[in-house]
Amino acid sequence: MFSLAPELQKDCIELADWPLCKLLLMNDSQYPWFILVPRKEGVTEIIDLTEQEQLMLMQESAQLSRLLQSVFNPDKLNIAALGNMVPQLHIHHIARYRSDIAWPKPVWGLHPAVLYSEQQIAELKQALQLP
Repeated sequence: MFSLAPELQKDCIELADWPLCKLLLMNDSQYPWFILVPRKEGVTEIIDLTEQEQLMLMQESAQLSRLLQSVFNPDKLNIAALGNMVPQLHIHHIARYRSDIAWPKPVWGLHPAVLYSEQQIAELKQALQLP
């Protein structure tokens, strides 16, 4: 049975369940930072998914990427599956701007998180057209 890694539960806000993935929002309002997590138990690498699931993951990643481009109009989309700290397969999608506080460095651990307010979360869901 699928369960979300404790680190992701602690650091993220659950937004939606897509056909394969759980869509999360990193609880740091300094960056539009979203994470896709395939709802499959014990998966640590993309190659652990079936070919059909791999294709679905790429489709959902592309869907999220297009959504982030249209809503946030970033200078760059950073998309990565790292897993050094959290082995559960998860794909980061971060809308980056030359004006953000971490540019051009990675966002990980550079600045303390600034948590979203309930209103900001509601506004983000509305902008992304999520229930």
